[in-house]
Amino acid sequence: MGTSGRFLAIEGLGKTFQNENESKAVLEGVDLELAFRDCLAIVGPSGCGKTTLLLAIAGLIPPTAGTITFRDGPLTSPERRIALVLQHYGLFPWKTVGANITLGARLQHIDVPEKRLRSVKKELDIEGLDHLYPAQLSGGQRQRVALARALLLNPLLLLLDEPFAAIDTVTRERLQNNLLDVFAQRRFSFIIVTHNIEEAVFLGRRIVVLDGTTRGIKTIIDNPGVGAAKYRNDPVFFERTTELRGILEGLE
Repeated sequence: MGTSGRFLAIEGLGKTFQNENESKAVLEGVDLELAFRDCLAIVGPSGCGKTTLLLAIAGLIPPTAGTITFRDGPLTSPERRIALVLQHYGLFPWKTVGANITLGARLQHIDVPEKRLRSVKKELDIEGLDHLYPAQLSGGQRQRVALARALLLNPLLLLLDEPFAAIDTVTRERLQNNLLDVFAQRRFSFIIVTHNIEEAVFLGRRIVVLDGTTRGIKTIIDNPGVGAAKYRNDPVFFERTTELRGILEGLE
């Protein structure tokens, strides 16, 4: 879980949405850094700008103020080494699992060797599903298919927006473990947006709390225990969840 270098830097980030009748500031003065092979969780009340921040990092929403730097260069549009996994998976229902998995690589003209494709499917336990369609899969299987599609892009930064929100608790914890297993084996960083306190503490080496009132960062909690196989049973885990719950309750 070591970190090093200036990998992702966000400085003075602001975002205001505007239409003919009004403007709404969602983010103001956000400063944040993420090192390579690091992991970050973003939490906060509904409407505080969590997803907006993630989409800005993905290059899909241009900020109205500030800058985002990725690998020492300005990030002003989608970057092929940044992959995004959305809450509702983004799978095409009319395409088979096999076609959904390889779609992103095909669109980016990335040649994926069959050996690597088999390896990713095995890693995520979705072998033998290629002929099925998303509607025939469980929520956990659909989530792993979406993650496989993202990993085939060989991202340096993986962005996850509420990826396990619609999944039962047992499956959710299994997928969280799965994500950390993949993270330990591969060379990338990830940022996860979540409403789930336990998920944030289990997956984020730092936990960023956004405040909808100030439209910025309320606080950042250091959480170095992330990655340990039995962290959920560690007293420190319960201390962190209690601390985070108290902060979030103070924002409501």
